[in-house]
Amino acid sequence: MAGILPSIKLTGPSPIDEPRRDSAVRLPLRNTIAELLLGAAVAAVVSLVLQFAATRLSISEPSYAPEALAATGSGLVLVVLFVLLALGHHRSPRWLRLFGTWVSLSAFSTLALAVPLQNTRFYYGGSSVDNGFRMQFMTRMASTPGLADMNYADTAPYYPSGWFWLGGRFANLLGWDGWAAYKPYALAWVAVTTVVAFTLWSVVVRRRIALLAAIATALAGMLHGIEEPYAWPSAAWLAPVAVLAWHALRRRDAAPKWTLVCIGGYVGFASITYTLHFGFAVLMVLTMAVVIGAFRVHQGQRLWPTVRQLFLRLLPIGLVSLVIALLSWLPYLVATDFLLNNPRSAAQHYLPEESALLPTPMMEGTAFGVLCLAGLVWLLVRCRRNEVAASMFTIVIAVYCWFALSTLALVAKTTLLAFRLNVILDVTLAVAGVFGALELIGHLRRKLDLRHALQISMVACAVGLLGAIAISQSAIGDKLQGSVQAAYQDYYPTGDNAMGQRDPAQLGSWNADEIRAIAELTGRAPEQNLLLSTDYKLMSFMPYWGFQQETPHYANPLGDYDQRAAEIQRWTTAKTSDELIGMLRDSKFHAPNVFVLSNPDSPHSTVELPEGEQGKLVLQLKGDAFPQLPNVRDYDVYFDRAVFDSPAFVKRDVGPYTIIALR
Repeated sequence: MAGILPSIKLTGPSPIDEPRRDSAVRLPLRNTIAELLLGAAVAAVVSLVLQFAATRLSISEPSYAPEALAATGSGLVLVVLFVLLALGHHRSPRWLRLFGTWVSLSAFSTLALAVPLQNTRFYYGGSSVDNGFRMQFMTRMASTPGLADMNYADTAPYYPSGWFWLGGRFANLLGWDGWAAYKPYALAWVAVTTVVAFTLWSVVVRRRIALLAAIATALAGMLHGIEEPYAWPSAAWLAPVAVLAWHALRRRDAAPKWTLVCIGGYVGFASITYTLHFGFAVLMVLTMAVVIGAFRVHQGQRLWPTVRQLFLRLLPIGLVSLVIALLSWLPYLVATDFLLNNPRSAAQHYLPEESALLPTPMMEGTAFGVLCLAGLVWLLVRCRRNEVAASMFTIVIAVYCWFALSTLALVAKTTLLAFRLNVILDVTLAVAGVFGALELIGHLRRKLDLRHALQISMVACAVGLLGAIAISQSAIGDKLQGSVQAAYQDYYPTGDNAMGQRDPAQLGSWNADEIRAIAELTGRAPEQNLLLSTDYKLMSFMPYWGFQQETPHYANPLGDYDQRAAEIQRWTTAKTSDELIGMLRDSKFHAPNVFVLSNPDSPHSTVELPEGEQGKLVLQLKGDAFPQLPNVRDYDVYFDRAVFDSPAFVKRDVGPYTIIALR
């Protein structure tokens, strides 16, 4: 990697647009594949080693010491990277330069993110809200070698299983429960994502610029992407893949077959990890084809030959992505007669403020906002003459079009979850900002007196380094703080949290007692128990099957959420044990064999019973309240205690709960 200080000729006015000598990519296919595989392996190993070292710190919370160490450690890595970029290291062997880059990038991501979590087993966000479902999926995949729904037994999975299935194998390799493996697995993926982003950018721009693009990608992810670690890779890799797609579709000579196959591989990867990014990637590629075709026809080319050429280039992308997608989606497609009998899902019934308003990261008064603003300016100035800028500008336009379509979807009482694309917009603008800054530096060095070239480069490196450190510290010290607190305060299945607290007033403190009671009352393995529970976090820690998912938005459409809710309501009308047992036996669904219900009579319970329901056991359910916020409404149903007074049931009071098992 050439440095940027010694020579003024290294960075010209268009540093990311060098001729490719009739090649669609800068790296040969063999090198690209080798670097992707080896780089990912090195990143994963480095991340796990550094995570292990971080856990040895054992700093008690609350404390700013972990944040200080994270900021200092990641800052030192950034200093090393920028010094090497500035001075260059031409004499080092190529493999050593690559290895050092992989280690540095993975070390930067891991030190910044793992050290703040050094004394907790939870990932960012703890076990709260959405993380509860993610850990439930991870726990499920760790308990079965095949694909399965996270909650409903004997149901084809609806949510993409690829990332979680591999996580299950990772948990099995460590011999850990799925929930416990989630944190190291997620952090390793963040490191891998950064290194793979470097390799993908190396395919389309020079190495030195690819490294800066990877750093910008990592910084954007720390601010907005890493809390969904299964979605982060497809978001981080979209921009370089878009550049490849634009180049491949624009070529007038022979189609770059392997490039098209690799693009299809990315689209397929998105389909088995994050459906929304899959849909957006498909829209992006099709939009590029339409735009390129429209320009060619406008320039006088015949319509049908143009359509035929573009179709033949889209075909391998579609076929490869289809094959990969079927690895995860085939069971669901078969169960729904290939979507001919596809039940309606509530997954898209969510409209937070960031989805209602257009995102404007370039207007934020922060270092990251300045970087995004620079990126937008560069895209607008260069999109007509530079294919990198044109392809990235297409992403920006597509994001805003997605927001518009999501708003129009409100007419159909749904959304397209547009706010989930904010991270793609952030990454694209941040990387574009790097490209714009480099072109500005090259322009100044070319136009100004030769004597000022060194000073310009030194100032640029210093400002870039300080900006990167500022963004990193903003993520560590501000953006992620709420998620760090949840990771330390939420309770483990052992009944305590990372700070050693065990407060009986907190429902999580009864986790261990609940799990123990279920095991003792049933005498069955967790996978053999089907729970109807008011404490849904139990499913995050143990591979129990659930009769009902906590919210309709995470429920598999094949699970018939509303019908199950109605069935539960019917069971509450039972007056005797025989009547309830008969209802369970005749239910169209697999009936639960364990009930975990709130016991208002317990001194540890905070549940208040309405008039006419005194003495009963309580089950909390949720309904879809879209488009209101929150998008779920909580309501309680009540079971008469007498219906469980039968030899067919065995029960035990555990803290604020009563646990009942069907013999």
